[in-house]
This record gives sequence, structure tokens and C-alpha cells, in this order.
Amino acid sequence: MTIVDTSMEVRPANSTKLGPAACEEDAEKLEFIEEMTVNADKVQEKVLAEILRQNAETEYLQRYKLGGATDRRTFKSKIPMVTYEDLRPEIQRIANGDRSAILSAHPISEFLTSSGTSAGERKLMPTIQEELDRRQLLYSLLMPVMNLYVAGLDKGKGLYFLFVKSESKTPGGLPARPVLTSYYKSHHFRARPFDPYNVYTSPTAAILCADAFQSMYSQMLCGLLDRLAVLRVGAVFASGLLRAIRFLQLHWQEFARDIATGTLSSMVTDAAVRDAVAEVLKPDPGLAEFIVSECAAGDWAGVVTRIWPNTKYLDVIVTGAMAQYIPTLEYYSGGLPMTCTMYASSECYFGLNLRPMCKPREVSYTIMPNMAYFEFLPVDPAAAAASGPPPQLVDLADVEVGQEYELVITTYAGLCRYRVGDILHVTGFHNAAPQFRFVRRKNVLLSIESDKTDEAELQRAVERATELLKPWGATVVEYTSQAETRAIPGHYVIYWELLVKEGEGGRWPGKEVLQACCLEMEEAMNTVYRQSRAADGSIGPLEIRVVRGGTFEELMDYAIARGASINQYKAPRCVTFPPIIELLDSRVVEAHFSPATPEWSPRRNY
Repeated sequence: MTIVDTSMEVRPANSTKLGPAACEEDAEKLEFIEEMTVNADKVQEKVLAEILRQNAETEYLQRYKLGGATDRRTFKSKIPMVTYEDLRPEIQRIANGDRSAILSAHPISEFLTSSGTSAGERKLMPTIQEELDRRQLLYSLLMPVMNLYVAGLDKGKGLYFLFVKSESKTPGGLPARPVLTSYYKSHHFRARPFDPYNVYTSPTAAILCADAFQSMYSQMLCGLLDRLAVLRVGAVFASGLLRAIRFLQLHWQEFARDIATGTLSSMVTDAAVRDAVAEVLKPDPGLAEFIVSECAAGDWAGVVTRIWPNTKYLDVIVTGAMAQYIPTLEYYSGGLPMTCTMYASSECYFGLNLRPMCKPREVSYTIMPNMAYFEFLPVDPAAAAASGPPPQLVDLADVEVGQEYELVITTYAGLCRYRVGDILHVTGFHNAAPQFRFVRRKNVLLSIESDKTDEAELQRAVERATELLKPWGATVVEYTSQAETRAIPGHYVIYWELLVKEGEGGRWPGKEVLQACCLEMEEAMNTVYRQSRAADGSIGPLEIRVVRGGTFEELMDYAIARGASINQYKAPRCVTFPPIIELLDSRVVEAHFSPATPEWSPRRNY
């Protein structure tokens, strides 16, 4: 871990101080945040030196002849900026069993999977054991900050819907799994000491249950049993919390029966889960009647605060693609505040929100400079279109308020000047550390939860599906898409305008053909999408909405009327503007859903 001597540092004139702390332990954590952010540039300098010193003998750094140098100037002049595709050969060697010091001097302990290679496979992010300590450190800062804004959180519990996902082994025997699955299965989580500010209603056995249905069932049941103790309700993503509410809508009768009789449903077969639930499940006819009275009428407005009346806020990510779920969450929660506490990814944990009770559109994350070495690539569409040298990377302390940057990281696990793909907008500073609003994931077109589908992947899926139309003399003239999130779970909607060559014997494709096109598109999607559909149930069946002829010309006319250039116009591959969606939906002549789930195997999900 990086230790920085800050005893001689002078607090900047524009600094702010967090506090007062809720307790002595919180005070220590808040002071740590202050030290890191006041001395952001010095911490970054030491972090880079530590990473380069630790990995000096690795094959990757030796390739660029750093000669043991640990200073920024040498690093920037010799080490190139890279993407995942650039590192794929080295990563594949490690995955296949090469244990030499390729990227990291420390042994690679596992791979953290992330969505989205060009081949539709998961990315494999190498990590080392000590990164768990670094992640745990960031987790430990969240509640001390939240306690500044919400009092009494040590007097109750959190109802959090947390899940593990399936994992696999690489050919070389290393685990390959999502970062949160790694954390929940780690000693840090399973053997965590008692903390009155972090008590969950969900038993650990329920969180670690690999069966998504049994895990959700037992977590919801325990949340209902302890409903008056719940002070906060959450999930990782907003979509995950909405799935939990949908689960309650579907299974409230079973929950009421279990609670009335004190007997857990036979649908839960996991022995460890049954044992854990048995410790808290006792007959309670009064609670069962309450659940029936709240759910039987079908009125779900404000259901969170009706069933869990002491809830102070929702703890979910509602930035980026998750912002589409805010209105639905407001409906179900009765307008509870939504907090986004932390910014992290499979590649690295980055920082936290120092104003967690702000409105979702105001969320900014303060980058913690001890987590990795951070650089920022300026995003300037005008400059990108022009010829000339690419923009220079900017250090953490030198970013400018109001500017957008792509995040570039150098980690202890061996990623060097790696382009994460997140686009961030600088909103201000806390002391000397910048604060960023997450703008978008670079090149991502569609996303429901952890899935990320870009334009090239969607194009390939459409091309693959249109092959099924050829025997009918039909083709797709134009298409666009949207992520439909009004229903739970959300699903992809693809708008097709078809052309049938009737004079050449063509005929309109039937229902079965268009349903097959839906499934064919799903089969062409990446493994994260297919897992979400086939195993997790977090994405609904893909839908093709066929629009009448001339619809996309109307779409162009609408765009030109709003100022678009007729010479530069091209149909958008994804639409989010409500009037455009309304126009498209008003022209739909038929709609079809995928009739089955796409193929997906947990044996190779990387």
C-alpha cells in the first residue's frame, strides 16, 4: 500500500475539510481522505514510482527500456498508451499458464472479467492479491462519508441485493470472474468484522448462493422479516434493485405463506441458505397479513417506503446508462434520495462521492490518488476530426474544470497507460484532487445492466439476422435501436424497416421468421449479454419492431427540421430522445420477441 509522508505539507488555499465525524474511527478515515486529496500530485508521483519500481523487471517494462527509471518524464516518453487489444497477447499467455513476470512482478491471482472485446468475449483483467486490500480500503471510506449526511445508520440494517455470478477457469487454471464476485468470495467480505454501520439483512450464505433465484428469494424474504430495522435499500445497479422489486411483485404470495408458517419454500434447496434463513424465520401471521395487504391490490407506488418505512435512501448506481431507471425508482420508492457512493471498474477502483446525498444529475466522484496512477486524454471532437498529433495526456492534478477526458490508468497489477474507455467531465476539485462526473462509456450504444453493446457489434448482429430474410426476398433497409427499460427486466428494441422484392418473387416474412431473427441477433451478442439473458435473467428477450415503409425518411425530415444538415445526416443507430421514440413507435406495424434464450456456457465465459 502507498504511504505518503504529509507532515510537512501545507493545505492549499482552496481546500475544504470533511467533518465533523460521527465517531473516532470515522475521523481517522476522513483525515485519510483529506491527506490524500490535499497532496494529490505528490501521492500520484509516489504511486507511479512504486509501481515502476515493483514491476521494473517485468517483460513488459523491460521491452520499453526504462532502465529502472521511476520518474514521470521517462515513463511518459517511453511507455505507449494502449487498449485491451494491444495487451491481448500478453494476457492470453498468462491465461494459458505462463507464470513468468510478464506484466506484474507479483503473481497474477485471478482475472477480473469485463465486457466487450471485438470478438464478443469478456475482457480478462489481471489482478494481484494485494489489490483486494486496496479495494477494501476504498470500501472502508464510504460509510464515514455517508455518516456526515445521514445520522443513526448504526441503529439499523441495510437491505442490499448482492449476488455472485458464475465463474470459470482459464486454461492455465486461474479463476476468471466479475470483480464483485471476487470480492464477495474473498476473506475480506466473508470474514469481515462486525461493523454497526454495515449490517446487512441478507445472510452471507444467501449472497454467495450461485443460483440467482434462490439467492434473490432468500434475500428478499430476510429483508421482509427484518423490515422495520431496514434504514437503507440498495443494489449495485439501479436495474438490480428494480429486478428485486419485480421479484416481490411475482412472489409476494409465497413470501406471505413462508412467513405465516415459519417454513422456507421448497424452491430454495441450497443447504447453507436454508440453514441461514432458518435462524431468522419464525411464524409471524401478523407480518404475513401485512404483506398481503400491501401487495394484493397491485398498487406498487411507493412500495419501498410502505414495506420498509424507516428507509432513508436508496444506495444504487444511477449514473451513466443507469440514469434511465431514475423515474421508475422514484415511483417505487416514493421519491427517496438515491445515492451513488463509489466509482469503480474491473480494471481499478477509482474514487468516491463526497456528497452522496446530492441529486443523481449532480453526482461527481473524487478520484483517490492512492488507488493507481491516473492520466487523462482530452476529448475534443473537433481536434479528433482534424489531422495532426494526438493530444497529450494530462496528469490528475492538471485537469481543467469543464473539460472532458478519457481515463487512462497505470496499476499495480501491471496495466500501463491503459485506456479504460470512460469519458469523464471535470466538475471541480476537493482540495487538490479533481472531481468528475461520469459522462458515458466510450463507443457504447446499448446497455441494460452490465452489458455494453457498441455500434459495430449491433451492426454484425443485424447482418447475421438479415441472412434469414434472404430466402423471402426481404432485406433491412434501415434500422435503429433503444434500450427499453419501462418493463422489468429491460430489453433491447431494434426498429427495422423492411423492403420486400415482390416483383422478384419476394414475400413478407412470417412471424416465425422474424422471431428467429430476434434470436439470431441475440446469438451474435457478446458473452456478457448472453449470460445476462440465459443465466441471470437481468435482460429480457430482444424485440424487433417492424416499422412501415418511409419511416426513416420521416426520421430524417424531423432531424433536418431541427437543424441537422441534409448532407451530413445519417440514421442514428440508437435513439433516446422521447419524440423520436414516439415517432418510431407510432409507425410500428408488427413486433416480435426472441422465442428462446441464446446459448451461453459458464465453462468459458471469458
